[in-house]
Amino acid sequence: MKAAIAFVLLVLLVVFHDDLSKIVAPAWNWVNNIGRNPNYRTYKTFNIRIPVNYKIHGIDVSSYQGRIDWQKVKNMKEDSVHISFAFIKATEGTERVDPYFERNWRDGQNAGITCGAYHFFWPEKSGKLQAAFFLENVKLKKGNLPVTVDVEQLNGVPPAKMREELKAFLKEIEIKTKTKPIIYTVLKFYQDNLLGHFDNYTLWIAHYYEPTLKEGKTTSWKFWQHSDAAKINGISSRVDFDVFSGDSLAFKKLLVR
Repeated sequence: MKAAIAFVLLVLLVVFHDDLSKIVAPAWNWVNNIGRNPNYRTYKTFNIRIPVNYKIHGIDVSSYQGRIDWQKVKNMKEDSVHISFAFIKATEGTERVDPYFERNWRDGQNAGITCGAYHFFWPEKSGKLQAAFFLENVKLKKGNLPVTVDVEQLNGVPPAKMREELKAFLKEIEIKTKTKPIIYTVLKFYQDNLLGHFDNYTLWIAHYYEPTLKEGKTTSWKFWQHSDAAKINGISSRVDFDVFSGDSLAFKKLLVR
């Protein structure tokens, strides 16, 4: 069936040339997804499958991605999918600043992408000191995504101790920025260590290669990191790909005022 439809598309392309070019790519995407899960479409350009029913897409980056051409990131599009936001690694623990943060923070925003900065949390260190270190290195402004804390390991400390320091980090950030932070974590760590303790915070959960986020019905998650293998123009290495659960009004309401 795919071969037959492809032949018809080819004939139409020959006949109508440029007039048909705007519909051939979407049509071929439809053909390519025949017989597959309708909630999980393949996007050739991004080299990944993307859950449907989400309108706002983004990425998250760190020094691992090297130097990024943010204008190419901004201009990339397949059907209606394009990069609207980016979470950018800023700091880690109490002493590490991502070497590409300043460049990414400046160039990402200059390209017109809504940016947020994140901190990689060390549970064995003071949460308050980590918050202070982050704020020394990141200057937020109106329209940025809220501060995000990446917590996904215990590093040998009891879960209760991790939660105590995480609460201290979140409290300090909220006091100083007047905006409630976002918590990023992986699904299993969330289920084992965070579930029921931080339900009043916006959650960003990593859960890869699935058409749905299986914890979705019992959490208040707003961001879902559904792939770690996207191909993005302007970036030489694989990239995490994310979606926002909500419309553009809900997204804007979340931003720093």
